[in-house]
Amino acid sequence: MSSNKLLLNLALRYPFRILLNILLGFSGALFNGVSTTLIVPVVMSLLGQQAILKSGPPIIQKLLSPFDGLPDHHKLFAMAGVIICVITLKSLAVYASNIASNALSRALTCDLQEEGLQLLLDVDLDFFTRAKAGDLMNRLGGEMNRATVAISTVINLIITAITILVFVGLLLSISWQLTVVTTVLLPVAPLVSQHLVAQAKRFGKLITNINQEYSGRLIEIFAGIRLVKATSNEQKEYIHLKGLIRDRERIEFRSRVASLAIQPISEIISIIVLFLLVILGRLLFANEIESLSAVLLTYLVLLFRLLPFVSQLNGLRENLARSAASVEIVEDLLRRDNKSFTVTGTTPYVHLQQKVSFENLSFAYPESSNLVLKNINLSIPKGATLALVGSSGAGKTTLVDLLPRFYEPTTGCIKIDGIDLRDFDLKSLRRAMGIVSQDTFLFNTSIRNNIAYGCPNITEAEIIDAIKRANAYEFIDRLPEGLNTMIGDRGVMLSGGQRQRIAIARALLRDPEILILDEATSALDTVSERLVQQALDELSQERTTLVIAHRLSTVQKADQIAVLDRGQVVELGTHGELLKKNGHYSRLYEMQFAESFQKENIITKDQKQLLTQASYEFRSHLNSMLGSLGLLTDRINTTSEEQNELAEEAYRSAIELFKTVKQLEDTYRMIR
Repeated sequence: MSSNKLLLNLALRYPFRILLNILLGFSGALFNGVSTTLIVPVVMSLLGQQAILKSGPPIIQKLLSPFDGLPDHHKLFAMAGVIICVITLKSLAVYASNIASNALSRALTCDLQEEGLQLLLDVDLDFFTRAKAGDLMNRLGGEMNRATVAISTVINLIITAITILVFVGLLLSISWQLTVVTTVLLPVAPLVSQHLVAQAKRFGKLITNINQEYSGRLIEIFAGIRLVKATSNEQKEYIHLKGLIRDRERIEFRSRVASLAIQPISEIISIIVLFLLVILGRLLFANEIESLSAVLLTYLVLLFRLLPFVSQLNGLRENLARSAASVEIVEDLLRRDNKSFTVTGTTPYVHLQQKVSFENLSFAYPESSNLVLKNINLSIPKGATLALVGSSGAGKTTLVDLLPRFYEPTTGCIKIDGIDLRDFDLKSLRRAMGIVSQDTFLFNTSIRNNIAYGCPNITEAEIIDAIKRANAYEFIDRLPEGLNTMIGDRGVMLSGGQRQRIAIARALLRDPEILILDEATSALDTVSERLVQQALDELSQERTTLVIAHRLSTVQKADQIAVLDRGQVVELGTHGELLKKNGHYSRLYEMQFAESFQKENIITKDQKQLLTQASYEFRSHLNSMLGSLGLLTDRINTTSEEQNELAEEAYRSAIELFKTVKQLEDTYRMIR
């Protein structure tokens, strides 16, 4: 769809408003022309030159004919009264036209912004991976405002053109000879200003590009302000943004210089045209010198009133040229044929009865031919937990993103109880899912609003129950305003563990049937991980769970563990079964928990498993004990109850540590 088609599409949304605007403009132009034509007879009557009017142009004779039957001393007042009434009607028509134009512009702006917002909320996630947030903000804001100005400019162009036609018609009725000459001379001004209009269009595109870059960079800096300050790059970013500001102001100044030059150029050319018309008028009416003054005076008055509209027409062309870039940008944003949308099904999702299955599933990201996932076949029975492990880039997150249909499989499908996900109503399907990831997003609002997000009819008691089950009640209760505490942008005022527990409380409140855990504890300290893991265990109870974890200690209790490597499932089984296979999972396990593990031929597989398990337990208990003792020693932000809990935890870890040492000694004797 071209920019002209977009303008036509916008105009067709409010055809009656546009028609009313044009009719008001036409009325104003007509009243303007009539009042201007009547001014000359009134002035001449005041000067006692009524005789000259009798040999004046026919149009004046027709306009004066209604006053012929009036006495001379009443005729002047009647004519003056008519002029005042006509001018009043003209002013009212122009005023109403301006109001209608402003209302139309505001309505179109709202329509465009609503349509843009709806499109951005409907479009697939892939669009946002390629788009810049600042660019989108600029398009939804400034560019849409400028695009709707283009519609108002087009309407004003039509009204101005109608006004010019009305005046040209009056000029023709007075003297077609002078009008022919005027028609030849007046286009000189638009032709001279054409170069300036072309410059304005080029400057408009440059300003639009700079605005996009400036908005995008500014939003990125605000989002990454911690990194900017941590790397001492404030001055560098300031210089870059300052350069964009200066460039924008320089181009806007040059654009304004070109725009301001149009008016004086048009005025100078118009004065030259007037002098030429006076000279030609004397030549054309040499034999009618008596009527020359009336004809020429009326003609010049009308022409004087016409010339500003010609200049206005040039200015409107320049404004339209400047807004052309914005129209093209908005048109590109609102296009749907170059964006992908998730098509919702018609079957409402009710409950999971049997299983979730991945069948012969392969996936490549849009605009890429490389398969990220290859022929995946997995099944998760109702209430079971499937863990996905593997090195970074193996395709784990991509696989779980397909379950809520953030992306569509390239080949194969995902089924729930034998029904393809694409057949389900998308909103009802996603409401049945809860997602807790490593990168928890929180809004810059209160804790209460973040927890209740997506649950509009939730009660206070349900929120309290959710935060207690998520191990978040104690730290929220200690905050000055409790649940009403504002947490800052992306929850910056909370620790990582606190943010995770709020996310878990939010998921608990949604009560999802299907749970997705994506590295939910990977970036936490020991105590936070323990609290979050307890909350996750509570969240996972009696739910069908798909979990991703780099820490294998968090997935040992999973019903099944799938090992992914380069987009393929290379191993599948329980923790014990995978260790016995001595394959990918075993190597991952050894790298994390048994770096000193020696592979000797004299050691049997059972002995290897005993050593591996003992080594892992030793390290796990030692880390837990050291973490608890460290926190107990620091005594930072801990209550007496928490200190007691930490002391008990350290004691229990020490007892378990001694038991593990005994197990290691027994295993060593067995090997010898």
